[in-house]
Amino acid sequence: MQLDVCIEMLFTDLPAEQRIERVAAAGYDAVEFWLPDDKNLDAVRDAAQRTKTAINNMVVNGPGAPLLGVAAAQSHYVERVGEVIAMGQRIDCRQAITCTCNDLPGVSYAQTRAAVVEALAEAADLAARHDFVLLLEPLNTRLDHKGYFLGSLDEGAEIVREIQSPGLKLLFDIYHVQVNHGDLIRRIEQHFDVIGHFHAAGVPGRHELFGTEINYPAIVRRIEALGYTGRFG
Repeated sequence: MQLDVCIEMLFTDLPAEQRIERVAAAGYDAVEFWLPDDKNLDAVRDAAQRTKTAINNMVVNGPGAPLLGVAAAQSHYVERVGEVIAMGQRIDCRQAITCTCNDLPGVSYAQTRAAVVEALAEAADLAARHDFVLLLEPLNTRLDHKGYFLGSLDEGAEIVREIQSPGLKLLFDIYHVQVNHGDLIRRIEQHFDVIGHFHAAGVPGRHELFGTEINYPAIVRRIEALGYTGRFG
C-alpha cells in the first residue's frame, strides 16, 4: 500500500503547486486535492513532474452541487465529468471523487436513487473509455453532511456493483464510515472488491490519525493483508 497526502489540509497559505513541493520535501510521492477549477493546472503539472509526485485524484463535485440526483441534471453531470477527465489528462491524473447530491424536496428516495444510478452509469462508461476512474463517496450524515443522499457505505457499494463498470469504484473514507456506521475492518473486508481508494482522519475531530478512537495500525495491517496496492489518503 502507498500513501498520498491531501494538499487542501496543509500549507494553506500557499498555492497548490507550492504545496506539492512541500509535501514532496517531506518525503511523500503522491498527492490529491479537491476541485481542480481553482488551481493553475499547468503549474500543478510542472510541480508534480519536477518533484516526481503523482497526482492520485481530484474531485468532480461537492455534496451540495445539483449535478446528480434528478434525470434533468444527468446531462450536466456527465458533461462535468468529461471536463474533469480532460483536466486530469492535462496533469496525468486518472481518478476523481464524485459525490451524489443532497436529498431533494419532493423527490422520493427511490426516484433519487434511480437518477443517481443512471447518471453514474453513463459517467462511468465515459470514464472507462478514457482509462479514468470515478470514486463514489458516501459521507457521514450524522455530523458533517446532514441531508446528503448517500450516507450509507453499504448502499454505495451496492450501487457500484450494480453498475459494474471499470470506470467506477467506491471510496472508503474511514472517518465517515466510523461516524455513520463503525465496524470498520469487517466493512472493509465485505466491500474490498469494489474499493478503489481510502481516506483517513481521526475520530472525533477529523484531524490527525493518532490519539483517536480508531485503531489505524490494525486497519492498515488488515488492508495490506487483503492485498490492496493502491493509495491511502
